Amino acid sequence: MPAVSPDTMEYVYAALLLHKLEKEVSEANISSVVKASGANVNEAQVKALVAALADVNIEEAVKAAPVAVAAATTAPAADAPAEKAKKEEKPKNDGKSEEAAMEGLSSLFG
Repeated sequence: MPAVSPDTMEYVYAALLLHKLEKEVSEANISSVVKASGANVNEAQVKALVAALADVNIEEAVKAAPVAVAAATTAPAADAPAEKAKKEEKPKNDGKSEEAAMEGLSSLFG
């Protein structure tokens, strides 16, 4: 899938939502989703996205996307105190790694 500028992310999200709901990823549907979100629709960006997605298997692109996924914990309630103790044992960082993470995150949103 081609690189997407931050200005077009709402259209990509709309396309992913439509795909997830098994609806047609069309100009009209993307425009409707973006309008429903309260954002202004740029028809040229919608057309460009639909054209770019014409030959893309969205399901395969989503599976192949390098995404950091947080593991969901499914521990029973009896294990909750043990998990709390594990969290408390972790050493506190000096904030530098958190700042680096925030810089990386902010680069995604321009």
